[in-house]
Amino acid sequence: MCLYLCPPCTMTAPALLRVSLPTTSPEPVRVLLVDDNDSMIARAAAALTPRCVVVGTAHNGAEALDAVGTLRPDVVVLDISMPGMTGLEVASTLRQQGSTAAVVFLTVHDDKDFLDAAQAAGGTGYVVKRRLVSDLIVAVQEARAGRSFVSALS
Repeated sequence: MCLYLCPPCTMTAPALLRVSLPTTSPEPVRVLLVDDNDSMIARAAAALTPRCVVVGTAHNGAEALDAVGTLRPDVVVLDISMPGMTGLEVASTLRQQGSTAAVVFLTVHDDKDFLDAAQAAGGTGYVVKRRLVSDLIVAVQEARAGRSFVSALS
């Protein structure tokens, strides 16, 4: 008999409580890490795993552009200040080339002017390096979902 006070029926309580749950989990976010500092790449990778898959790394703008074309990441985590081509230039070039990868900037620049430049270049996320542990995974997940994220600036 069911749990409701209605005329007698043939439903049992377990039949009423059955719920279909998804059997597969969403695919992890595929991330390309770009920074000229190996220790920063290692810290970023540690902050992102196991919820993301780091599909590659690059140390400069030219390597980043090649890697995006080859690896097709969902999100590119990009340092702003790199020798040669800056992260801002890389992001602008990716947009001009029609890349669908979201860009999250990971930077030491705790400054509204840099934030404005990053957003103008096509960045959907802006994480200051001092907040890497708390903010990077959130920024990457938000970027993949098509939403923006900005670390609290000083």
